[in-house]
Amino acid sequence: MQTKLRRHWKAAATLTVLLLAAAGFAGASARGAAQSNEIHFNMVRSTAAVNAGCLADASAQVTVASKGPTETMTVRVSHLPASTEFDFFVIQVPNTPFGLSWYQGDIETGDGGSGTGVFIGRFSIETFIVSPGSAPAPVVHNNAFPDASQNVPFNPTHTFHLGLWFNDPADAAKAGCPANVTPFNGDHDAGIQALSTRNFPDLQGPLGQLIP
Repeated sequence: MQTKLRRHWKAAATLTVLLLAAAGFAGASARGAAQSNEIHFNMVRSTAAVNAGCLADASAQVTVASKGPTETMTVRVSHLPASTEFDFFVIQVPNTPFGLSWYQGDIETGDGGSGTGVFIGRFSIETFIVSPGSAPAPVVHNNAFPDASQNVPFNPTHTFHLGLWFNDPADAAKAGCPANVTPFNGDHDAGIQALSTRNFPDLQGPLGQLIP
């Protein structure tokens, strides 16, 4: 009788250990899934660059990782002009007229034409801009693209695309691209768009793929 009891006790103990191990594995798997909540995609030559036949091999690889209340976006560009500064934006649509556009920061290439930018913000399905009402705005620049002195009201608008612009139109010209002046830098006197996410449909930009 004691032998049978010992066998039953050992079997129950073994089952308990297995159940605990399975629960621990499931918990670890769930935690691992949350920690690996990220997306990967490419940026390609902009329509302006393709039409001009410049920046033939330029591209970028993008990783966006959810960190809970924010995301971290890492952008690695390659085969761009060497030692050149570019301006990085989150935008509404990838091609002109671009829609609502938010300046994130700069990416500068090295001697080999490669560079990396790391940006922290809300880069997911929750990325949007809203203007509940009109209000006065500071006028800092008054050049070809002057600052607006008052905003226009609009409903929440999602911005799921990305764009990279030459900081200087002269650098674009040196690369064989058009020397058009655009407002896409801190002084509103940037060059043309070099890379974009036009490889995604207008209403399905890649940032919308990440649900934090």
